[in-house]
Amino acid sequence: MIIGQFCDTYPPMVDGVGRVTLSYCQTLTAMGHEAYYIAPQSPNTDEVFGIPVILSASLKVPGELFRMQVPGLDLRYRKQVSQIPFDIVHAQDPFIAGEEALRIARKRDIPLVSTFHSKYYDDAVAKTHSKTLAKGVVQHIVRFYDKCDGVWTVNNATADVLREYGYRGQILIMENGTDREKLNPDAMDRLNARLTLHAGIPTLLFVGQHNYKKNLHGVLGACAILKEKGYPFQLVTAGDGPDYDAIVHEAMGLGIADRCQFLGFMRDREELMALYSKADLLVFPSLYDNAPMVLREAAVMGTPGLVVKDSCSAEGVTDDYNGFISPDESKESIAETIMRALPRVEEVGANARETIPVSWQEIIKRVVAEYTRLIEGHQPA
Repeated sequence: MIIGQFCDTYPPMVDGVGRVTLSYCQTLTAMGHEAYYIAPQSPNTDEVFGIPVILSASLKVPGELFRMQVPGLDLRYRKQVSQIPFDIVHAQDPFIAGEEALRIARKRDIPLVSTFHSKYYDDAVAKTHSKTLAKGVVQHIVRFYDKCDGVWTVNNATADVLREYGYRGQILIMENGTDREKLNPDAMDRLNARLTLHAGIPTLLFVGQHNYKKNLHGVLGACAILKEKGYPFQLVTAGDGPDYDAIVHEAMGLGIADRCQFLGFMRDREELMALYSKADLLVFPSLYDNAPMVLREAAVMGTPGLVVKDSCSAEGVTDDYNGFISPDESKESIAETIMRALPRVEEVGANARETIPVSWQEIIKRVVAEYTRLIEGHQPA
């Protein structure tokens, strides 16, 4: 089977959706399929992942880390794509990547699948400061999904969000996976060379884009409460983002900077997995995220996650069994949940390791079965 996986990000400028796309391509390739990662060209793109890749020209977006691809203006890209006999195309984003996947699907008369990953309305409000414009973005997204042959979401809560946006078609739940990985001693050595942790002090970890939509106010505020109560902790964050400098400044203003280490974006996955293993608790009180990879990755290393009640991220987490659920996203609730969690992290982390991760191999078997069903059932226009 030959599949085009279309995404609006590519390493090193990658987000959770890009990481999912990479995992799809790598696992499909390992299973004997041809899975092309199709995305915008990014500066310093030098990593080789053992998969076929087609990158189009892109433009820098002011104020953003990510780039906007312009496939229609890139003749080299168009020629490359035209020579690949896709059986099916899969859009992991509903914007430029999605429109390009739709163009190819219509031209080749092949099925188009798209996965809904993100709360795009929230993003649009944050960027435009206009609910009217944000509603227009949502309407565009729903129109796009109406044109797809298959619409997938990563969990039930995310499906509810898409229905709230106005989509009325059928939705298939296709979870994200994560592979169980062994700890690499060399990666641990590299991590230890850049990270100083104090023995016997609980280590709290945040991994993800450093954007206030992830509720980093709540994380830092909770840490300030812990310090005020005399509760020992050390906070480590990994990731980059538009609010990185402001977050570091906020930690200084709260008087907790001496207990924080901001590692920035970690390109080395083995080093990141080593970081998960060193943490006692992943603090991830985001209301924005849908099915964050970080919770699954931490669970692989036996590190439980803290999430917020009724958030999309909380699906699959049972409080005090395989994770910890804060009653709400406030700093007070997060702080109380951290203090409740830390004496239990070893047992709960072991349960998380056994119950949360699902291998990409298992997930992609379902993906291939659904691809096959769509291809075989596709009616030529």
